Amino acid sequence: MNRLRRWIVLLLATLVTCIGVIGWHSHSQAQSPATSNLTLETAGLTLQELGSGIYGLIASTDFPPQNPNMAICNAGVVIGTDGVLVIDPFQNAALANLLFSTVEGLTDKPIRYVLNTHYHFDHTGGNPAAEARGVSIVGRGPIREYMVNRNKEQDPNPTPPSLVINNESAIWLGERQVQLAEVEGHSGGTDLVAYVPDADVLFTGDILFHQRIPFISDGNIQKWQDSLSQLIATYPNARLLPGHGSVTDRRGLETLKSYFDDLEQLALTWKEQSLTQEQVLERFAVPAPYKSYKFQALYKGNLETAYQQITQGKQS
Repeated sequence: MNRLRRWIVLLLATLVTCIGVIGWHSHSQAQSPATSNLTLETAGLTLQELGSGIYGLIASTDFPPQNPNMAICNAGVVIGTDGVLVIDPFQNAALANLLFSTVEGLTDKPIRYVLNTHYHFDHTGGNPAAEARGVSIVGRGPIREYMVNRNKEQDPNPTPPSLVINNESAIWLGERQVQLAEVEGHSGGTDLVAYVPDADVLFTGDILFHQRIPFISDGNIQKWQDSLSQLIATYPNARLLPGHGSVTDRRGLETLKSYFDDLEQLALTWKEQSLTQEQVLERFAVPAPYKSYKFQALYKGNLETAYQQITQGKQS
């Protein structure tokens, strides 16, 4: 059970019981370096301009992907007057190198920084490609320890950030500023958002899943709800690139907060009815408003986490 829980904490785990996930994982370890014919299309990615010199590479795949070189998360690109910031270099070096080559097609300015919005493997597995280019990797708080201790199922030799911040900070790309702010609730104190004030564009990392069932087994629901409220108030007009899903605005934050509010009410109902966790999992299905979302298999893990944290009051 402990092994299964650790697997869940690394995002892939909620699908351990689904046919082919373990096979996909083993295949990804063996095949991810193959990059010669990798394109945005074959990687399931769409390049979208979010503002002047600001881009998102948006993943369309469901989970698990059809092959290991289909991107799971979104990535970001911010081009400044003297350099580039890349945000979340995907789950392996092949995809990271595709991201870097895409940047080279957009600008001749050098990539100066890679930002990990949190420690999860689908956002940090491409770090070795950044290190190979001599690019500084930035992360927050306990990200180095978490990558070493919690990502070993996917990467026994992780490449954690070399620059670690513990408060609000900023990256300057010549005259362009990217503000980094800490948020809580998704990944054990490693979450960051990145905001470009001159364009009013916010990269949320996985504090926002848009039209995707969120992965919450590694998080704290109440802290996550508070973070969403904070982002709605702080960035009311920003254009948002979520960690997973399509480009949105504050309405994406509001929708995810409603999802958590609904989940909280369910969990309080379970408490009133004195249901066991087993009864909860037998009785409840994905609610109608979320049946069109991708990542459907994560919903069971959401119920388990809500039961533990809200019904039983065991906060992580």
